[in-house]
Amino acid sequence: MSAAVELVELGRVHGDVVALAGVDLTVPAGSCVAVLGPSGSGKSTLLRLLAGLDVPSTGVVRLDGVDQSGVAAERRGAALVSQRPLLFPHLSVLDNVAFAARVGGASRRAARAGAGEYLDLVQLGGLGRRRTGQLSGGQAQRVALARALAARPRVLLLDEPFSALDSVLRADMHALLATVRAELAPTVVLVTHDQDEAALLADTVAVLTDGHLLQHGPPAQVYTRPASMAVHRVMGGRTAVPGTVRTGVHHSDLGALAVAGAPDGAGLLVLRHESVQLGGDVAGTVAAVTPRGPRRLLEVHVGTAAVFVEVPPGPGPSVGDEVALTVPVEARWVVPPGSPDPDVVDGRPRA
Repeated sequence: MSAAVELVELGRVHGDVVALAGVDLTVPAGSCVAVLGPSGSGKSTLLRLLAGLDVPSTGVVRLDGVDQSGVAAERRGAALVSQRPLLFPHLSVLDNVAFAARVGGASRRAARAGAGEYLDLVQLGGLGRRRTGQLSGGQAQRVALARALAARPRVLLLDEPFSALDSVLRADMHALLATVRAELAPTVVLVTHDQDEAALLADTVAVLTDGHLLQHGPPAQVYTRPASMAVHRVMGGRTAVPGTVRTGVHHSDLGALAVAGAPDGAGLLVLRHESVQLGGDVAGTVAAVTPRGPRRLLEVHVGTAAVFVEVPPGPGPSVGDEVALTVPVEARWVVPPGSPDPDVVDGRPRA
């Protein structure tokens, strides 16, 4: 049911706007890649080119090594689920799911029988007779997923399908996608702007910004070892401390910290706020405390640098308190300064 996906120098230009710029990406059959990036980064354009709903300006899409240039969308074996379910309001839930089989020439009885199996898979087996207008948002999205799966796609394309759901329904849909992957093993290309969702669902993460693919790898690698400041920001990183690397040591307002694999010269020490700990030998002052659900995010100023620390529930430091920090060796990573980060001024996030 699954196909290997290969994008080779894939690009799309709309007039003077470059929506996608020479993207090279390989997704093994049966795996899931999350394409992560801010709005306008080219994520949906990539999906449309994969699905055959748009034509690339440069490059090719290959499925199992076969160039898809000139292959109509309905013949590619790709199914797209978008943020809105886009169900047929004049059809029952069962007939929505049976639609692909009916278009393919199956009898009504056979199409409905197959549709029932996919409704069972998404745990809506008892709702086949309902009209789509009688469904909740989460139910409608499950039906949309069942309809896509009933088409037996080689590649399942998901364009932020869970972003409009509340946290409980999103968790349910995440669990459902895991079930679908376990039972059907489709190749999945998931577009999202949520780094936590990407890390939870995908085997690899591809970071896209301004139409350029900046990094592709396992979530943990991209999360803790970003290739650039832009990747660090997309993955939710906040701390970036300017300094200089000399013989494996980063020198900055945080002091001299050993770092692995960093070349000598100017470099930004990037740290995950989840990894920095209270208590240690790096002294600073709490400049801000931001609630993050039951946890809190501290902004600690160390000289001209701002270090962010996520702390658990319970009593803790307040604004103005002096604190000490520990930066574990495994949490340290240096990226080249490159072009200035628009979100940072003098080492601190812009207000």
